Amino acid sequence: MLLLQIIFWISFVALAHTYILYPLFLKVLSLSHYHTFSSSTESEKVGQGEAPAITILIPAHNEEKIIRKKLESIFASDYPKDKIEIIVGSDASTDRTNEIAKSFPQVQLVAFSGRSGKPKIMNLLSTLAKNEILILTDANVIFDKNTINELTKHFANSEIALVDSNMTNINQQGKGISKAEITYIRGEVGIKNNEGKVFGMMMGPFGGCYAVRKSFYESVPENFLVDDFYINMKVLEKGGKAISETEAKVYEEVPADWKVEFKRKIRIATGSFQNLKAFFPLLFKFNTLSFCFLSHKVLRWFGPFFMIGLYLSSSVFWLGYLMAIDDEALLGHPEWLLKFCSFIFNFQNILILLFIFDLILATLKISSPTRLITHFFSTNLALLIGFFKFIGGVKSSVWQPTKR
Repeated sequence: MLLLQIIFWISFVALAHTYILYPLFLKVLSLSHYHTFSSSTESEKVGQGEAPAITILIPAHNEEKIIRKKLESIFASDYPKDKIEIIVGSDASTDRTNEIAKSFPQVQLVAFSGRSGKPKIMNLLSTLAKNEILILTDANVIFDKNTINELTKHFANSEIALVDSNMTNINQQGKGISKAEITYIRGEVGIKNNEGKVFGMMMGPFGGCYAVRKSFYESVPENFLVDDFYINMKVLEKGGKAISETEAKVYEEVPADWKVEFKRKIRIATGSFQNLKAFFPLLFKFNTLSFCFLSHKVLRWFGPFFMIGLYLSSSVFWLGYLMAIDDEALLGHPEWLLKFCSFIFNFQNILILLFIFDLILATLKISSPTRLITHFFSTNLALLIGFFKFIGGVKSSVWQPTKR
């Protein structure tokens, strides 16, 4: 029974820490006067200088529906046009993507004859970039007028090597799982923003748009599915700071179809475990980076296993509590422990019932706040599937754009 206690407490503490305690810890520190790293004051001081020359790298595959709007949003920005270099890497596009990109004289098109995958494209494009500040962005992410200014102003601070943007959903319908995904994204934005404010160690950009110093850019293994997190961790490993700029707004459509989003989450989950393998040694540095990495990412990636462990162990203690007629029937455990474990077990059952209830509502196409519970369970199921896909091996990072 001692083993059951160990499983219960490890699972409970791990889930409570990554989803509740760590975000609260960051929030308290960000609101207090305690900052081991703060970018906002420095940016206010040095962000008024001359705009640095930048290179925008855009990987694309069959993006004819959106690539023109993307490029127009860049040229409509307030940033000096003579300071912008744009390179589009077309991954064997078979539609009008190349034709549209070439219609912009300011755009350099690099057309790949065979499918290569995003990491290989970004690795090549980064070598072609003439400028130190790179903005890596997806073809379907639309810029605001001040996006580039808000991203680049922080690089006047020599400590900062990576700046993330703030993605806003443009799916006006708000159907399916999009509302739950938006809520999740907002929560992640808050956590990452506080990680940047407090430690200068944001745990991974959202990937659709972020800026990085070319001197800190590290070539991504070509079979990696989550390249942005790899680049972010290499920046931190080299001693650079990574932050989030909430005013650097970009716009993207969040899929409303749960099947499309679930498939995307499995891909991200698989790539997350690739990154865990690559950066596993960092966990044993026992420093701020290892603390943030473990708290925000690693514990969440193993969340499905902790959930299973918590449910099974608490169910045994719940049965023990039901059987406890007198002190001798407490199975060798204090009564308070059995009561607490029983509460946790019943709480989990309530969540499962709400999940089933929401699946019925989703079938009837009825929106409900319980969609957040469905989103939570589906995310963890994607992590579980992604883990076993990772164990099976990943040979290619070739992707298909989400239908828009």
